[in-house]
Amino acid sequence: MSNPKIGSDCIHSSFGFRHSFVIRASSFVILLDLVASSARAQVPETPVGIGGRVDQIVIPGPELEAAPHDDRQTPIRLRIVATYPHGAAFRYDLEYQGLQPGSFDLKDYLRRKDGSALTGVPALPVKIVTTLPPGQIEPNAPELGGSPVAGGYFILQIVVGSIWWIGLLLIIHYGFLRRKRAAEAAELAKPKTLAERLRPLVDGAIAGRLSQPELARLERTLIAYWRRRLQMDDAAPDQAIVALRAHAEAGPLLEQLDTWLHRPGTSASVDPARLLAPYQHLPADALEGAAS
Repeated sequence: MSNPKIGSDCIHSSFGFRHSFVIRASSFVILLDLVASSARAQVPETPVGIGGRVDQIVIPGPELEAAPHDDRQTPIRLRIVATYPHGAAFRYDLEYQGLQPGSFDLKDYLRRKDGSALTGVPALPVKIVTTLPPGQIEPNAPELGGSPVAGGYFILQIVVGSIWWIGLLLIIHYGFLRRKRAAEAAELAKPKTLAERLRPLVDGAIAGRLSQPELARLERTLIAYWRRRLQMDDAAPDQAIVALRAHAEAGPLLEQLDTWLHRPGTSASVDPARLLAPYQHLPADALEGAAS
């Protein structure tokens, strides 16, 4: 058989445990409520001009909206960020900005959408604080200091543009000088007299580098030139050639050309200066237009 005393002790022990648990749970709920009440009692502080926010505020009654900011002197600018249904009430997320220091109630800047009276709305206190020292109503005067050089980028553009133009002008200048010097060198190398133009041909003939067709072409050119110069265009060709070979100026080079053409290797030493003496004072283009 079971002992009645032991059963009674167990019942009393179980009841005591439950009673102790209920007391501890109640104490924890009371503590949470005190913490929540303390948090609700703490008024948020926000500096002037800095936005603040109050989230998840449950307000009974019809839906609210922010009152219009018709007056620019209104110390609080309020905006409803979000609205959520909450049973017979609504839950709000609010944003505000204080334009002057002091304590304010955000409720004063709300109204019912349906125009009904603003009853049953709890106080929503906020505090706007200033960051200036007590008694100071204006910011400190800025300290004067060295300022950077104005127009730095513009000055840089001028410098870079000047360098670019100077480089371009130098390129044009030296390019022009190079072309001018090349033209001058070519002009200096260009034969000035007919003797200078004929000298390479005579030297080539003496050295045997001039071919028979080249010698024949040179002979025909000289004959045409002297016939025109001595006004012998109307004379018969054979008579003209005999007369030219006997001529004091035309004869020496024509006689030597005839030897190179028809009796190669039979001529004695040749003096180029003597052959070209009649052509020293003639322009280099004197043979232009003569038959080739």
